[in-house]
Amino acid sequence: MLKLREDAQWSIVVPTSMGVRITPENRQAVHVSDRYIMQATSAEANVASIASHLGEPAKVLTAFVEGSPISAFIKAQLRARGMAFEGPEVPQGDAWGHRHQFNIADSGFGGRAPRVWNDRAGEVGRELSIDDFDLDRLFGQEGVKILHMSGLVASISPKTSAFCVELAKKAKEYGTLVSMDMNYRASFWKGREEELSAAFHAIAEQCDILYGNEEDFQLCLGIQGPEAGGEDINAKIDGFKQMIVRIKETYPNAQMIGTSLREVISANHHEWGMVLWSCAEKPEGEFTVQELRDIDVIDRIGGGDGSIGGVLYGVLKGWNVEKCSQFGWATGAMAATSITDNAAPADEAQVWSIFEGNARVQR
Repeated sequence: MLKLREDAQWSIVVPTSMGVRITPENRQAVHVSDRYIMQATSAEANVASIASHLGEPAKVLTAFVEGSPISAFIKAQLRARGMAFEGPEVPQGDAWGHRHQFNIADSGFGGRAPRVWNDRAGEVGRELSIDDFDLDRLFGQEGVKILHMSGLVASISPKTSAFCVELAKKAKEYGTLVSMDMNYRASFWKGREEELSAAFHAIAEQCDILYGNEEDFQLCLGIQGPEAGGEDINAKIDGFKQMIVRIKETYPNAQMIGTSLREVISANHHEWGMVLWSCAEKPEGEFTVQELRDIDVIDRIGGGDGSIGGVLYGVLKGWNVEKCSQFGWATGAMAATSITDNAAPADEAQVWSIFEGNARVQR
């Protein structure tokens, strides 16, 4: 198992820029819808939701617009998900000042793919800085077992890139495990490739846990991706394993490296899998593979967040790499059963039922 701090108040802490996600009812397309569901959202909070719903203390580091009803909505939803939060209250300014980002997304259906529009102008989270937080109190006095961040918060702005680099370094000073999900977004990287490559490399050097899909590792860290395996699933999986070996060679401090596998049959029918490597039990490391299995999908957004969230929960519980991958596969699949973009497990048994393929009614 990966070594965790035993004297920590917080099981998982995530830096993030919170916003709201609005999704049409009944899987309709955005341009023809007039009824929507709104939720608080961020990739990093989605990851922490697995642990928080299962009783692990979780904290969100973010920024809020002072006096905003959207801020109040976000805080209420974080409380409902069992999460603590802290961060500065930033004055809105004039009508063109700060606000929380809007994520407008439809779920797609059948052959109509999901579409997502991000509206992040004036986003208050772009201003996040280590000066906003007492990190010696957080990591030193209170203690944190896992700091998890993603490529989204790390690439929103030059300020947040520097924020994530310094957070990772401070976490390591105090014996906190550092985790990162790459989450590459082309629109964030456009014109900033050199700057962000340097920042992501600096973060990855501090990481104990690295996660992402093959394109994430290629585009964020410059790692050669898996060679095409044709239709042979075993050849494809071998390609992912070879990619993970290259990641380990480039970032030798990493103790766990994983990638999710997804084949899209239709918007509501996917094949879902995972490859996870760890050297926690064996010095030479070991792979575990959750082969592609059919899953039904209400909304695919958040599946990757759910999968790494389940893996991190397994790390917190001291499970071996195989059990971590099984739980992460199931929490990723679980996220796809929800109209929201985060999984909210009632208990571990519910997650294991998903992994076992047991959808019978439980009374």
